[in-house]
Amino acid sequence: MQTSTTVPLPGTRRTLPSHHSGTSADQELVYRMASCPPGPARETLREQAIRAFLPMARRIARRYGSHADSDEDLYQVACMGLVKAVDRFDPERGHAFLSYAVPTIDGEVRRHLRDSAWDLRVSRALQDKHRRLRAAQEALRRLGHSDGGTYAELERVTGMAEEDVRLALQVDRARRSSSLEEERGFDRSRPLAETLGAEDPALDLVTDLVALRALLRGLPVRERRVLGLYYLESLTQQQVAQAVGLSQMHVSRLIARTCAQLRARLVER
Repeated sequence: MQTSTTVPLPGTRRTLPSHHSGTSADQELVYRMASCPPGPARETLREQAIRAFLPMARRIARRYGSHADSDEDLYQVACMGLVKAVDRFDPERGHAFLSYAVPTIDGEVRRHLRDSAWDLRVSRALQDKHRRLRAAQEALRRLGHSDGGTYAELERVTGMAEEDVRLALQVDRARRSSSLEEERGFDRSRPLAETLGAEDPALDLVTDLVALRALLRGLPVRERRVLGLYYLESLTQQQVAQAVGLSQMHVSRLIARTCAQLRARLVER
């Protein structure tokens, strides 16, 4: 039987129950804590057990790490899962501590990623596909595919349809939205806000142009043609008069009257 290297504390058992024979020294800390009555000795064993399994929590957190996630944030979540596993483990059920702790920590990280790590709401089914895809990409990168694999390779590794692969790749954009203060450009010297287009003053005219188009369709043919020749084809009033068979004075009054009517109708709207 393997024993713990930790100095036994008062009020704790020095040996494991027979059905825990062969348990590692780190796991033995958990069993000893479980058999220890509440008090300082139990708290000391609890702290030792948690510290002993911190590397395992780190390894589980790394499974889900990416550029979009903070490694330290995921590690903290994994540590929370580890604490829950240590506190809730019941050795009387006959299960090894690791068989209980690993799913507990893994589930804690998964819940965090599902509920807290997405800037946009994504369904749980799609999140699962996204995780499968990322795991496949990491596996392919280890095999020398620096780009994470082609669509065909990802389909083969994940067993997902091409449409699901493409959708899972697009979903990655929903994980983190870019800050306007994020530095962009070749030299990373300009915030994103400075690289965006300025406000277009012509946008204020869109509503008026749409309304004006409807009003123009309601004009008589002659007035509509006069305005088209004058404003769209840039003819002079004399040239417009010759084209429609009117005097230049008549064309001038016609343009002024029609524009006044259109302006009044736009204001009414």
